[in-house]
Amino acid sequence: MQSIISVSGLSKTYASGFRALKNIDLDIGRGEIFALLGPNGAGKTTLISIICGIVNPSQGKVLVDGKDIVTDYRAARTTIGLVPQELHTDAFETVWATCSFSRGLFGKPANPAHIEKVLKELSLWDKKDNKIMTLSGGMKRRVMIAKALSHEPQVLFLDEPTAGVDVKLRKDMWEVVRALRASGVTIILTTHYIEEAQDMADRVGVISGGELILVEEKNELMRKLGRKQLALHLQKPLAAIPPALASHNLTLADDGSELIYTYDTQSERTGITALLQGLNEAGLRFNDLNTTQSSLEDIFVGLVSQKPGAGQ
Repeated sequence: MQSIISVSGLSKTYASGFRALKNIDLDIGRGEIFALLGPNGAGKTTLISIICGIVNPSQGKVLVDGKDIVTDYRAARTTIGLVPQELHTDAFETVWATCSFSRGLFGKPANPAHIEKVLKELSLWDKKDNKIMTLSGGMKRRVMIAKALSHEPQVLFLDEPTAGVDVKLRKDMWEVVRALRASGVTIILTTHYIEEAQDMADRVGVISGGELILVEEKNELMRKLGRKQLALHLQKPLAAIPPALASHNLTLADDGSELIYTYDTQSERTGITALLQGLNEAGLRFNDLNTTQSSLEDIFVGLVSQKPGAGQ
């Protein structure tokens, strides 16, 4: 994998003494979609801000397309488009003017055809002459994306891009993201909608307490850490799990009418055969059964809760 972003030994300690990032090492491949997940205050926005040259690191180095974000700031920053969480737009400017002006800020010559293309892809073309103050929150969010794309960046950071956006606009936005990736743009996103990361990302990074605790290909992460649950719907509710079944790691749910068995799909033996035999010997009968696979959200919550100090 050819890296377009390389982060090594990155730390950030603020004047108050708060250490927001601790020895981050991260490489992001050219043309991939990378999802950065973490609870509030984990360091996601600080990491993005340093890579984008907005915040200075205390230690470490960041290269964007081979350019140092500190010593070669202008060249590195021109490579990047950033859509921040907060809506920062000139309320009295039109959509067209603010996108065109943003392109000029990066030293790019005027290119009305490119601005038109971006606005049409984001379903903003019919709003091009509207003042931003007249737009809905979802529309303003899309204007922020259009501004970030105005100078044709190779890397696009999306920091909670669908916050406050309705379901339809969210789906439209992800279609744009897929098209951008197909054109070679590298996408780094943070999101609270973990199902979006599960659907969109090639790789996932989990950050907690300023530390990058895991970076893994999404499918491999699901394979390694995902677990399945077998739910057995009993004919007669139980007050408690019979002692003879204690070794099977069962839980009782739904007012005693459902037995839940959790197992690792990657182990040599799932234990399901032994469980069914034990149920038969205990005289328990069930009407139905179904299995569910752990989601990326389940895995994320598990990882963060296992980290020392999590939730403090």
